[in-house]
Amino acid sequence: MKPSDADTGSRRLIFQEVMSLVPLPSKAKNGSTKRYMSQRRAWSPESDILIASGKLDPARQNYHKSSQRQVAYGGHVYSQAGLAASRAFAEMQVSQKDAPRRKFGIHTIHGYFSEAGLVDRPFVYQVSTVAPNPGFHNLLVTARQPLSTSTNEAGDYFPLADAELPLGPVCFNALVSFRPTVPSQHAAQELPPQRRFADVLNSRPPSEWDYAPHVDIAKTVEAYPMQSAGTFPVVDMRKVDLSAFNEGKSLHERRELVLYRLLAPLPADEPDAHILTHAYEADRNGLLMVGNHVGFGHDFGRAVSLSYSFVVHVNPEDAVMSHGEDEWWIQEACFPRVEAGRGIIMSKIWSPKGVHVATEYQDGIIQRQWRPGERQGKL
Repeated sequence: MKPSDADTGSRRLIFQEVMSLVPLPSKAKNGSTKRYMSQRRAWSPESDILIASGKLDPARQNYHKSSQRQVAYGGHVYSQAGLAASRAFAEMQVSQKDAPRRKFGIHTIHGYFSEAGLVDRPFVYQVSTVAPNPGFHNLLVTARQPLSTSTNEAGDYFPLADAELPLGPVCFNALVSFRPTVPSQHAAQELPPQRRFADVLNSRPPSEWDYAPHVDIAKTVEAYPMQSAGTFPVVDMRKVDLSAFNEGKSLHERRELVLYRLLAPLPADEPDAHILTHAYEADRNGLLMVGNHVGFGHDFGRAVSLSYSFVVHVNPEDAVMSHGEDEWWIQEACFPRVEAGRGIIMSKIWSPKGVHVATEYQDGIIQRQWRPGERQGKL
């Protein structure tokens, strides 16, 4: 039996907490841009490894305090930028008093990571309209962070004073599009993983699969085996063992399955929060899994996300997650291409009923340690 999360003494934040935003005054003269600031510290995979492996008790030590720079989980700024766009879009709709009311939801997020985010200071988001098409709104979101740490020494519960600190360069930017609910004239998809991997998935209850690693690098997983979910927020995640299925297959034929469910209920009338939960989960370990499959797991160099696209295929309400013991969603990952020091992971998001709800496509740097002479004559 694996210890429960309560046994770890950890405090796992739910979506509404870790994604909380506060509006800021617009700096544009006509108010054409919206500004928001994050209020809670982003999760950091590296800082949580010792907790999840049972080698550190967060209840007795302030593990957030460290002399080392702690890099934020990329899914945080990605999803929170989408939430900032959603909030701005909702405010725009309210301001258009004579416009007909239609149900809209996030359709795509195309994001680009340009600087590492840090956990000891907030993200400041600026949202502007790119295209106000009534049926296909496009918004641009940029994220920056203060050059110095938060004015709150705890490095959490960021006060409004942090928004007045000098900001660094843009660390993330995204184009976010919105589409209304429309009736489907035709629906087509492949067989869901619940049927294609039925033998494996039915071999045990979902909660009995291993916890999804915080840092899915073979060497790290072996040194720090997961004993709990640690402090990872928003969702529970389990990784299905597909080693037998993947044995002997080419990279593009291999698959990974990750099961996930909500930690706490989300309002069903806020479908964007559910869509962003899927995007938050899908960012976990993607490029690292690529590294393991190409043999970098014991000679790991680095992994850096460059771009991340998330496309929703269904109406917004069809992405809504129920909260419950058996409400497990599936991330099905594959790895189409590795070249030029970069790798691609493509993940399909499947509902508990086997509906292909969304697809993630992430590109980034994935490299092993350089060997003597390999970089000679190259930048």
